[in-house]
Amino acid sequence: MKTYVPKQETIQRDWWLIDAQGLTLGRLATEVALRLRGKHKPAFTPHLDTGDHVIVVNAEKVALSGRKLDTKMYRRHSGYPGGLRELPAGKVLATQPVRLVESAVRGMLPKGSLGRRMARKLKVYAGSDHPHQAQQPQPLELPGAKRDR
Repeated sequence: MKTYVPKQETIQRDWWLIDAQGLTLGRLATEVALRLRGKHKPAFTPHLDTGDHVIVVNAEKVALSGRKLDTKMYRRHSGYPGGLRELPAGKVLATQPVRLVESAVRGMLPKGSLGRRMARKLKVYAGSDHPHQAQQPQPLELPGAKRDR
């Protein structure tokens, strides 16, 4: 029996819309990464990009569990001596909520050119408006999502 490998022209790409309001960041990122990779499809192939496009709205209203708003640090380095910059997750959420969600999802994707190609299909918006109505995204309700926070 031969192994089935989908061709790029036969891959069906859907558009999904996820409302992040009240969702826990890690659980949201897990589901988004699964959709971007295409693991929810029967034709999933690890070395190909078989995933869908995902739109995340209301990124500014995502929840972090425990004391992560104060204790979780996002670090970047300028490359110069003493160039380490640390920001707590609470400040990143207040100033750059899109970057917070993108960072969480990007960490769950494959490293290298395949992961970068998958990450380009992620569109994150701080508010509830997005410019992708023409693609007719299907709303995706996450299983077991706790929206009480």
